[in-house]
Amino acid sequence: MPESRLQIAAYAFSAAARLERELGVSHALAQVLVRRGLGDPASARAWLAAEEAHDPSAFAGVDAAVALILRHAVAGARVVVHGDYDVDGVCSTAVLVRVLRRLGADAAWYLPSRGDDGYGLSARTVDRLARDGTRLLVTADCAITAVEEVAAARAAGLDVVVTDHHAPRADGALPDAPIVHPAVCGYPCPELCATGVAYKLAGALLRAADQDPAGADEDLDLVALATVADVVPLVDENRRLVRAGLRALAATSKPGLRALMRVAKTDPGGLGAHAIGFRLAPRINAVGRLGRADAALELVLTDDAERAAEVAGELDHANAERRLVETRILFAAEAQAREAGERTAYVLAGEDWHPGVVGIVAARIAERHHRPTVLVAMDGARGTGSGRSIPAFDLLAGLHAGAEHLERHGGHRAAAGLEIRADALDAFRAAFEAHAAAVLAPEDLVPLERVDAVVPGDVLGLGLAEELERIEPCGAGNPGATLLVRAATFSDPVGMGEDKHVRFSVTAGGARSRAVAFGKGARLPVPAGVPVDATFRLECNEWGGMTEPRLVLRSARPCAPEPIEVLEPADPVAAELAAPLDPPDRRPAGARAVVDRRGSGIAGVVADLVATGEPVLVVVADTPRRLPGLKERLGGFALASHLALERGPDLAERATHVVFVDPPAHAWQEGAAGNGFLHLAYGAPEVAFARAAHARAWDVRPAAVALYRALRDGQQDAVAQDALTGRALRVLSELGVVRLAPRAELVPGRRTDLFQAATFRAYHVRYEDGLRFLTSATARAA
Repeated sequence: MPESRLQIAAYAFSAAARLERELGVSHALAQVLVRRGLGDPASARAWLAAEEAHDPSAFAGVDAAVALILRHAVAGARVVVHGDYDVDGVCSTAVLVRVLRRLGADAAWYLPSRGDDGYGLSARTVDRLARDGTRLLVTADCAITAVEEVAAARAAGLDVVVTDHHAPRADGALPDAPIVHPAVCGYPCPELCATGVAYKLAGALLRAADQDPAGADEDLDLVALATVADVVPLVDENRRLVRAGLRALAATSKPGLRALMRVAKTDPGGLGAHAIGFRLAPRINAVGRLGRADAALELVLTDDAERAAEVAGELDHANAERRLVETRILFAAEAQAREAGERTAYVLAGEDWHPGVVGIVAARIAERHHRPTVLVAMDGARGTGSGRSIPAFDLLAGLHAGAEHLERHGGHRAAAGLEIRADALDAFRAAFEAHAAAVLAPEDLVPLERVDAVVPGDVLGLGLAEELERIEPCGAGNPGATLLVRAATFSDPVGMGEDKHVRFSVTAGGARSRAVAFGKGARLPVPAGVPVDATFRLECNEWGGMTEPRLVLRSARPCAPEPIEVLEPADPVAAELAAPLDPPDRRPAGARAVVDRRGSGIAGVVADLVATGEPVLVVVADTPRRLPGLKERLGGFALASHLALERGPDLAERATHVVFVDPPAHAWQEGAAGNGFLHLAYGAPEVAFARAAHARAWDVRPAAVALYRALRDGQQDAVAQDALTGRALRVLSELGVVRLAPRAELVPGRRTDLFQAATFRAYHVRYEDGLRFLTSATARAA
């Protein structure tokens, strides 16, 4: 898979701080919310609550669909629900069949065979249903593009109601029938899956029949299952439906779902979107991929626990078979991709490929190569294909671009299907690749990893892991939070799962955390001890009856920081000779909010502020000694000492954020001019560093003695050109021991006590006052 590139969106720190105050959330979660467009406290509060709900009447024209269905139900006419063979098709069919039977209708169902019928409503199926005496056909998860087929059903005497969520035809034509479709009908949440649409229609039907519309909530378990499995965006009402549906699924009374969870070894108490996507949904999909989905529908409809156990076993067996078939096709498809070389898109085909599995393999190829991919299962002169896309590419538009070479096609931006003749395959491949090359830029072909929060190592505990669960359910449109930890180091690798995975320790900001990397082998992905910028998901891991925080590695790369702008005098000796001797009598004027981050990792604090996109000034006790360690790990900010800021308060004026990495040595250095924020980021190690730096900088006696000896011995070139030398020169000059012009030299015969110089006495007072200040108030507060 190509190396991903990080995308760290700028964000307003003030908005995050407001969320922290008003919502009581951590700074990490506040970053996530602001970067996801939820900087307003009211919007963030509502989103976290996930209680968005819209009335079914918001579907334009739903009343016509409800009236038609109820008329047939009351009349006892035969009603058939035509679904699809995937999870969404099965679940939406089940929801509609259940509500129709509740209303007393003579309800039956029909699921097409992927191999015999293909996708969607076919003319052959319409003929069969008409012959069987069907009076009303209700589609589920299909038929928004079946204009001709619906017309044929109407001509055969069938009434039709279309419920779907797929994209309509490119020409804009719609079936001549009542339609319940979230996008077509202007529903406030256009991202509903077909089962969500069926659930809404069920509620409208119950209300119109003078029954409690809350009865539709009995199928929220199916809604959650389908919404996650169909990879629709988990936004707006979908968040509420999945969150409520997961609770319903954990306590479901449906024997089939309980049996499915048993064979999938899924604990209902710990059920989440991940378990649906990787354990439950594949088993329901498997029978539809390899044969007919009837067994899956029977599973979710049956009230017989014994029969449910039998069918769940069949689904589990089918899923195991599907995995074997998938692996074989994946090897063959990968070989074709290697042979094709570097392409903007892939169209791969094989004679012995199973049409029900090519969609899964297309997803694997698209993920590994980060290219839109279509796989076609050929059967003689014809083929059935399925495609998967990447975020920057509209797959359905790509199929439209090659539509003249296709028999049928449909789907949406991320996934689509097609039928094609063998003799048109090369032409379609050329058209599809040409369209992809025209609309995709080179950067689109590199995976993009979006960072939600930049955090120090000390926050990566169970508290944050539990707090991040508030953004669940996560999936399409609402991925789990990605945390970036700057300047981390890895150590102590231990292989897991037959050395397919590795667990290890992460050290950052003085804190140590446990992490795991899946599918990367038993070795560390980067050398131990080397500072890296690493991204993780933080989760609550339950094991052996215990819950602990666990970092799941997403990516790691050596630190490659931006440059640091150093705001120090170019000639420190000359600057010290010209500096005022007396310190300021008060703190600099400013209106900065103080943010206390003392004890947190410096790298995490500074990196977070740099990522806001707002100017940052980092203030330290000793710039020359701090700079080498900082520039290896961090960058993108200005750097100055407390003394430089004291003598040039305007240095802070252009910075939104002033960060005290080391504590100041005097009360008058505790503030910073300008507006914005003053961040206190030091801990005990930084207090110790500041004490040592202060002693080196203001204990002038050893420096004066060393300077005197160097000048006496003719070793002027060996004298350090730093501020301390400037102070020593200033003292010796005042005493008449040294002449400064044209260059420093001794005055013969002059020796005296340093305390006779006012400059020395001032420096000594500052030296002692600073040590007391650092020992007392600052040290105790750290």
